[in-house]
Amino acid sequence: MALPIITADQRLREKQGVKLVLLGKSGIGKTSQLKTLPEGSTLFVDLEAGDLAVKDWRGDCVRPSTWPEFRDLVVFLAGPNPALPADAPFSEAHYRHVCERYGDPGQLAKYDTYFVDSITVLARLALVWAKTQPQAYSERTGKPDTRGAYGLLGSELIGALTHLQHARGKHVVFVAILDERLDDFNRKVFVPQIEGAKTAAELPGIVDEVVTLAEIKAEDGSSYRAFVCHTVNPYGVPAKDRSGQLELLEPPNLRALIDKCAAATRIPPSPTASQE
Repeated sequence: MALPIITADQRLREKQGVKLVLLGKSGIGKTSQLKTLPEGSTLFVDLEAGDLAVKDWRGDCVRPSTWPEFRDLVVFLAGPNPALPADAPFSEAHYRHVCERYGDPGQLAKYDTYFVDSITVLARLALVWAKTQPQAYSERTGKPDTRGAYGLLGSELIGALTHLQHARGKHVVFVAILDERLDDFNRKVFVPQIEGAKTAAELPGIVDEVVTLAEIKAEDGSSYRAFVCHTVNPYGVPAKDRSGQLELLEPPNLRALIDKCAAATRIPPSPTASQE
């Protein structure tokens, strides 16, 4: 058996997906960005049950209401991890079980984008579940162990989000509220509103792009909304651009932003074609 090498041409021809975290303060218009995405090829994972802002958007939607339901949805959307044991979430056995319930995964071929709104609410669902698990109780006293519950929350949430972002060929957008807080030195800092410190700290590292939808003050005193896209920015908000395609500020149009990021994965012209 030959070593399964993937050549550069093969890799560049693979359909790539942009994995993105969209942050912003409550009410800034994060959920409304769904309206910029194609209705026929976007699946809206509605965890907030607050879709008034996008009620006229006519795309498909799913509404998992518990942490186990979300885990089932994740393995259905992203497929199994063959390296995991049969009793683990996202394993081959888990995938087969979910396919028996949800049907042929071929039905997902029509979607090229998963819009998950929001990680803020998802973390609360995961914490409710985590508090009922054996790890959330002290082995010695049998009393609730908050540290154990939050430890389980962090590993479960990061595991699920990491698995979903491995959905090959799909764009995945994770939405979360951005909080403004004061640190120990009374400095203003911005952090994602997510239960437990582990997920908030590690989530930016598992995605390609982190953008913050923010209100920007113009020189004339007016204000406008824009995506802040660079890690080093004068606004102090979280951001990251792994594609290298984005400016510091981009127009608040999620579809245009994804298309711009995806341009980095397209096959460059060959030297011969360039000379012609």
